[in-house]
Amino acid sequence: MENNTPNHTTQNKPIVKKSKNKWIKWLWISAIGILALIVGIFSAAALGIFGEMPNVKDLENPDIYVASDIISQDGITIDKFEREKRIPVYFNQLPSHLVNGLIAKEDKRFYDHSGIDWQRTASATTNKLTLGLVGSRGGGSTITQQLAKLLFSDRKGKNDIEILFQKIQEYLVAVQLERLYTKEEILAMYFNKFDFLNRAYGIQMASHVYFNKDVSKLTPDESAIFVAMLQMPYKYNPKSNPIKALDGRNGVLNKMVEEGLLPVEEAREYKSKPIKIDYQPVIEGSSQYSAYYKQFLKSEIDGYLKNYEAESGKKYDVYKDGLKVYVTLDSRMQKYAEEAMREHLMVIQRMFNSQERYNKKAPFTHISTKQAHRMMTFAMQRTDRYKTLKANGLSDPEIETEFKKPIRLEIFTWKKGRVDTLMSPWDSIKYHKHIVRGSLMSMEPQTGNIKAWVGGIDWDHFKYDLVKQGKRQVGSTFKPIVYAAAMKELGYNPCTMMSNATYTKGGWKVDGSGGSLSIRDAIAHSKNPVAARLIEDVGVDLVIKLAKNMGITSPIVRNNTIALGSGEVSLYEMVGAYGTFANNGNYVKPQMIWRLEDSKGKVLKENQPEFREVMNEMYAYQMLDIMMGVTTYGTAKGMRGRGITGQVAGKTGTTNLNADTWFMGIVPKLVTGVWVGWEDRAAKLLGNSQGATTAMPVWTGFMRKVFADSKLGYKQDEKFAIPNEEVYTDCGYPDISADANDGGYSIGDIIHGEHIPEPKDNTGTAAPKPKDVSDKLEDVDSISLE
Repeated sequence: MENNTPNHTTQNKPIVKKSKNKWIKWLWISAIGILALIVGIFSAAALGIFGEMPNVKDLENPDIYVASDIISQDGITIDKFEREKRIPVYFNQLPSHLVNGLIAKEDKRFYDHSGIDWQRTASATTNKLTLGLVGSRGGGSTITQQLAKLLFSDRKGKNDIEILFQKIQEYLVAVQLERLYTKEEILAMYFNKFDFLNRAYGIQMASHVYFNKDVSKLTPDESAIFVAMLQMPYKYNPKSNPIKALDGRNGVLNKMVEEGLLPVEEAREYKSKPIKIDYQPVIEGSSQYSAYYKQFLKSEIDGYLKNYEAESGKKYDVYKDGLKVYVTLDSRMQKYAEEAMREHLMVIQRMFNSQERYNKKAPFTHISTKQAHRMMTFAMQRTDRYKTLKANGLSDPEIETEFKKPIRLEIFTWKKGRVDTLMSPWDSIKYHKHIVRGSLMSMEPQTGNIKAWVGGIDWDHFKYDLVKQGKRQVGSTFKPIVYAAAMKELGYNPCTMMSNATYTKGGWKVDGSGGSLSIRDAIAHSKNPVAARLIEDVGVDLVIKLAKNMGITSPIVRNNTIALGSGEVSLYEMVGAYGTFANNGNYVKPQMIWRLEDSKGKVLKENQPEFREVMNEMYAYQMLDIMMGVTTYGTAKGMRGRGITGQVAGKTGTTNLNADTWFMGIVPKLVTGVWVGWEDRAAKLLGNSQGATTAMPVWTGFMRKVFADSKLGYKQDEKFAIPNEEVYTDCGYPDISADANDGGYSIGDIIHGEHIPEPKDNTGTAAPKPKDVSDKLEDVDSISLE
């Protein structure tokens, strides 16, 4: 009898086998696909698709780099673009305990791997995925990988994907380094390449800076300090953080004991020693002022070289190809500008300190204690110290506690420059917020050639250029643009009469004193109601259009309050705009570079001025004419007592609560702008400070020096050329006794620039004033940091 019962075992076997084969097939496909993806990613990284790969051969001989010279208009090499000053050393110059400390701390299998320690990488990756420490430091990086990382630009500003691609590139570079160099060469390169802070680039410079000795003379405990700094140079810096440096040093010594590279007894002896350094700061040849224009200059050069490479295929590096950068700056005028800035700001600083001596809230006079603390917190969070502590896992309250512990650090002083002292980082931030800041730019209006550029007072402590990078409210210095628009569009002239009565429109009220006066007198005394009426007459759109044509590229809010200077504009833009008045109504873009050559004299770039016609020369001269009233009998007449006797067209500017003070001054062949203020607008300037008392003296100090140097060719008795005598309208110069109004607009309020009583401290006693602005002043002192 036939058995029709199905044999399940026999029938299922092919199905199971088929399913198993299918999974194996897909596993192979997936594995091959993942492998192909990895190979593709690494190949793309090697080709530079994810970013330019560094040239590791540049490490072989850093001395082959040739600095690029910055040559002034008067033929003086005023500065250079060069790599950080380093003193390279060879492996045989490194003490054995320095090398042993590095290997024990960072990479104990250094001599066994080929650039990447896969065992350590796998362990670090597992820990990060398990503990969620994706952003943590350290982990699987070998010494070779750390050297590779130093060849790339900083990771700041990059997202996680960009950092991942750079990490892949670092792997490739590490392998390449191992293929090209010996282990000993890699160790020497790493020590030579590392930045140990305080301009200590490389281990040899660091040995001289921190211990005043050759690297070969370092003791094991000193070497251990440098090895600890390789992990976190800010945290373990023996100068600024000796307590943490002690912990880091002892940790390295313990690691050396664990790896059998240092006897226990010796380690115990070295760990018992206190941190003792012999700090020798690096003296730079460059002026602290020059770094500001070098920042702008570098960005300009980079743009030229990028365009040149696109056109010719030839690539240049400003740091190593020995270029000749011919700039429009005049070394003598630059020196005079720096001197004038320093001389007057020292006076302002002393008066400010005297005024605020008993003010515990200083310099944040106009805000609450809570707001002041918030500003301090924001400032703290911008520091490298904060970022290091944050990366180390500390919370914000813990970081603030650390910031309030006194350490050895460097502060700015007017008299002695950089001074090493004991102060908490928190108090250091507050101290430096007390320091008055200033900027100056001077330009030939006919050519656009920038002759002087002072972007700040000390690059080391205040790395923010206030000529082109910084933008502040311009106050009344914007009014001439409004007046020019009224003349150009409506045919107004210097004698046109305007009401000075209180102006009200909607919720905007500008207080006035009544009566009528000519446009000339209105700008001379900076009358706010007249400016408000003029912008209403001509229209805000036409004023903005004119401002743009005059070179102001910053965003301008479409609001009538811009007539009183509510807009935030850079000094660079304002000087260019005022140059339009001095150049017969033609705008010329300010420029710093006039020629760029390679090391063999081949011209890579020769600048031609960017020029455009903005207004008829008649209107330009009329503006010069009425602004001469400002310096003759208006808000800037004080310059006549400071040795300035010739024709000057100018305008003062002061913003709300005296937060920003300006002076723009024009002589026939030179336009110069000055800004003076504090870092924070919440800081209270001197009680009677206005553009005429804080910014204008810097201008007069500079111009006195310029006029006194006959070789420069600027003469006090030179007059503005009158394009057509029929255009000139003489309204006379009445002796108006009304107070000079140099007001400004901010946060919806119009503040009159009335005469303010002499500054007093909180006891009611008049604050002392220097006997003479030329007196030599003492350092910044008596600042309350409570």
